[in-house]
Amino acid sequence: MNRQNGNYALAPSLKRGLSFVLQVLLVLAVLCSGVWASMALWFQLPASAWLSITMITGWWLLSIAVLIGWFTRHSSRHRAFGIAGVYAMCWLILLGWWHTIQPQQNKPWAPDVARQLQVEQTGHLVTLHNVRNFDWRSPTDFTPRWETRQYDLNKLSSLDVITSYWMGPKIAHVLLSFGFTDGQYVTFSIETRREQHETFSTFGGFFRKFELSLIAADERDIIYTRTNIRQEQVYLYRMQVSKATIRSLFNSYLQEARELEQQPRFYNTLTSNCTTIVFNMARLIDPGLPLDYRIILSGYLPQYIYEHRGLNQQLPFSVLQQQAYINPYAQHYIPSGNSSGQSNSAAFSAAIRHQPNIQPVP
Repeated sequence: MNRQNGNYALAPSLKRGLSFVLQVLLVLAVLCSGVWASMALWFQLPASAWLSITMITGWWLLSIAVLIGWFTRHSSRHRAFGIAGVYAMCWLILLGWWHTIQPQQNKPWAPDVARQLQVEQTGHLVTLHNVRNFDWRSPTDFTPRWETRQYDLNKLSSLDVITSYWMGPKIAHVLLSFGFTDGQYVTFSIETRREQHETFSTFGGFFRKFELSLIAADERDIIYTRTNIRQEQVYLYRMQVSKATIRSLFNSYLQEARELEQQPRFYNTLTSNCTTIVFNMARLIDPGLPLDYRIILSGYLPQYIYEHRGLNQQLPFSVLQQQAYINPYAQHYIPSGNSSGQSNSAAFSAAIRHQPNIQPVP
């Protein structure tokens, strides 16, 4: 600082530095807001693709005008402030429209997420309505079957975490499968609730494109379709946790189903997906669980669980991972056309558990 006439003034070099920082922040703000606005308009504007492209183009022309107005030496400051004011008003309109987009229950849903799980409970007996048990022949050829099943919480005996990889080692879909002493298994999966014409989009999941769906399914449906139909790489790990913890996690899923039945929510690729919801449930049981990048990079979730002693500690993780790979077991399974759905289910669940690390929970 220099002292002039008893006042302190910023040195010219410092003023230039601050001006440069402010200019960079302005450019970043306009660019980032432009990207967000473009994605929001693309995924949510209820119009044709051409109209969406036209509005996105108009938004970027306005953004460029703001930057030109601020950084062109000979431009009028009044004009620059006027353009910035128009930009701010457009932002307020956009945000107002964005907050009108609310999750819904009644849409023409894709068949595999057409029904929402419903729960009835009397003491330790739980009845689940709309348990999915499809017969899959290809991703588009299947026989839909929604069933009502009853489970005795006193017979809960095991918990398996299943990771299914389809785009490399960093990202996986995470499922939890609960086993009972009577031989039943039920698998819970947090998924996008897509409409009939929609396909999954990672970016769309950031922009309220999909509602959230909790699927309870037979293993022969929800695991078989990943190992044998979609050819994803699937791993099954037996959790080493107490039966009290298993029951608490099961009850957490029941509560999630009740809440979604009462109030639908949006799926979010980052904050409300198959991994983050499982982590939030686990934290209800153990509030001390630390945040970790592997909550987002869900492909590494098994390592996270192993480090927190949730998997067998008598073997190195690399060995557990090799043993957990179930595709060879699943692909040797051949559905019997003469057997009942329940018979096929028991055979598939037995097939994928022919592994050394699958042991009963004490």
